[in-house]
Amino acid sequence: MGLTSVGLGSGLDINGIVSALVTSEQAPKVAQFNSKEGAINAEISALGSLKSALSEFKDSLSFLSKTDSFDSQSVSVSKNTYLTASVTNSAVSGSYSVSVEQLAQSQKVGSLAVSDVTAPLDEGSLNFAVDGNSFDIAVTAEDTLQTLVAKINADENNVGITATIVNSDDGAKLVLTSNKTGTANNVIVSATDTGAGTVLADTFAMTELQPAKDSIVYIDGLKLTSSSNTVEGAIDGVTLNLREADIAQLTTLTVKQNTNSIKSGIKSFVEAFNAMSKTITDLTSYNSATQTAAVLQGDSLPRGIQSQLRGVISSAFSTSGGNLSLASIGITTTRSGTLEIDDDILTEALTNNVAGIKEMFTTEDTGVATKLDGYLDSYVGTGSIIDSRDSSLDSNLERLNDQREVFARKMASFEARLFKQYNYMDLIVGQLSTQSSDLQSRLDSLPGLVKQNN
Repeated sequence: MGLTSVGLGSGLDINGIVSALVTSEQAPKVAQFNSKEGAINAEISALGSLKSALSEFKDSLSFLSKTDSFDSQSVSVSKNTYLTASVTNSAVSGSYSVSVEQLAQSQKVGSLAVSDVTAPLDEGSLNFAVDGNSFDIAVTAEDTLQTLVAKINADENNVGITATIVNSDDGAKLVLTSNKTGTANNVIVSATDTGAGTVLADTFAMTELQPAKDSIVYIDGLKLTSSSNTVEGAIDGVTLNLREADIAQLTTLTVKQNTNSIKSGIKSFVEAFNAMSKTITDLTSYNSATQTAAVLQGDSLPRGIQSQLRGVISSAFSTSGGNLSLASIGITTTRSGTLEIDDDILTEALTNNVAGIKEMFTTEDTGVATKLDGYLDSYVGTGSIIDSRDSSLDSNLERLNDQREVFARKMASFEARLFKQYNYMDLIVGQLSTQSSDLQSRLDSLPGLVKQNN
């Protein structure tokens, strides 16, 4: 049995009735689904924020967990007119008097002066040697001083020579400069003519324009000669960069523990801890004015994290010089649970006991940084507690989506059943209406029957 128009027989708004009935049945359950989904997504977001804050705090421990971070040395000079210096962690703290007698310089030699650098020379070869290494340049009949400059500089076997043309009152010369300073790096040129004359040999009878020199420096009165103005190894772990020579001028060079880098690492640690603490507070707070609880309010996970970390922060740590704590080096806990630094106490502690502080932070398994890092890894590492919570919440979302789909099919079936019932009712009402009209028409047509008008 079928209908050609919904509500045609009864005149009722069947679409509207069915829609209202379906909505009244559907709305409470959909609202329940939405509420559960919102709560799950809020918890996932909150755990993401928590994990991010913990990870940033964990990253701040990287510097303080390395022993090298506490072995950093710094170097300073009383004036940088004559030299500057750099230092490695192997340098020993101390003070040194340094004077520079002579700077190292490169040798320069020049060819015979010529009036025309584009004039052809003669066939042959040139050999250039520096500190026992050499290379050869073949000279053709078309080569000039100008083309030889390009050949010398571009040769892949060049052993450290730069060629150029320098013009003077006497004429133009091909000038060779050793790329390295020091007397060991003198330039030696040999010319061989294969033509009839001795043009190459005559032209490349080199004259020294600038002698090579080694640098000479005195450290605490001890003389040191070097082929370079960058002097390594004169003081263990220290590199001197010589700038100007004056034997009468003393420069004081000081190597000491670089406590500034340690202090910077500790400040980063405190800032990251406080940022993490604020995130946890925000996620677990309760606003009494609005009677609104944060997503993780009452959750045992953030409480457990805070308890473990604060336990480490407040502990005493054994070192070879006795027990130390963060509070003993100026890092204390405020009433709100954050950390603060007393810079004067920290500076004094680093000055007097950097070795003990190094032990306190870096001792394997029991140091501040290594212990905190271990705790944090259980919360933010792969397969961690937070990862497990996330996986569980993701599963809850999947189950919720499955429930939505089942409920949607149920509502579609319910809607179809209602339409079927109301359409059938509409058909019956239409048939009854037709029969009533037909009966009334027959009665009206009977003889002697007078129709009454109301």
